[in-house]
Amino acid sequence: MSKSIFSSIEGRFLAVGLTLTALMFLAFGIAGHLYPEKILPYAAMTGLNLFIGRGAGMSLGYANGYSHAQVVPFNILVETIQVLVVYPLFALSSRQLIQLRALKPFITRIQHAAESQGGMVRPFGIAGLFLFVFVPFWMSGPVVGAIIGFLIGLRPWVNLVVVLSSTYIAIGIWALLLNELSNWAATVNKFAPWALVIAIVLIAVALNLLHRRHDRLNNDA
Repeated sequence: MSKSIFSSIEGRFLAVGLTLTALMFLAFGIAGHLYPEKILPYAAMTGLNLFIGRGAGMSLGYANGYSHAQVVPFNILVETIQVLVVYPLFALSSRQLIQLRALKPFITRIQHAAESQGGMVRPFGIAGLFLFVFVPFWMSGPVVGAIIGFLIGLRPWVNLVVVLSSTYIAIGIWALLLNELSNWAATVNKFAPWALVIAIVLIAVALNLLHRRHDRLNNDA
């Protein structure tokens, strides 16, 4: 079974994603021993990016006084890993090559988001997918975009290149915006950049709750 998984192109994507994940955890472990006071912001940036979104993760980095050189490559790595792990898992599970019982609720939620929003992407193909990933609406990130690319039949390499290139450009623009906002907030009050982080988190949580409420209302109807 493992041979058939990793012989597919999605399986090779997954192998790269898992390798990058292992290397990142190893780096966290080593840095945690050598520089324990410096690793916590990176861990927090990772968690916020994964569970809230890039806006929260990157704004935390700038609130800590980090530069573009520290914030941008790190968030690129985190979002690349997300795509290289979740997208192949979804594709392989759709082909019944692997079973994901523990991750089934998460995969189902991602699939539902991709299916509900894929209709507006399909008529425009690659251009629509690029714009979908680029525009910072709720549930329009790279993971959902990669699933949409899979569902509309894009070839894996094309799907990956479109999603990641759009993601990297979006991260660059987010970096410019969030850094300016953080610098402006710091001129108002030294704690204002942290208030900006909290505001972004609260907005993201509110959007998540509204999205779930909308889904429940649609299911009940």
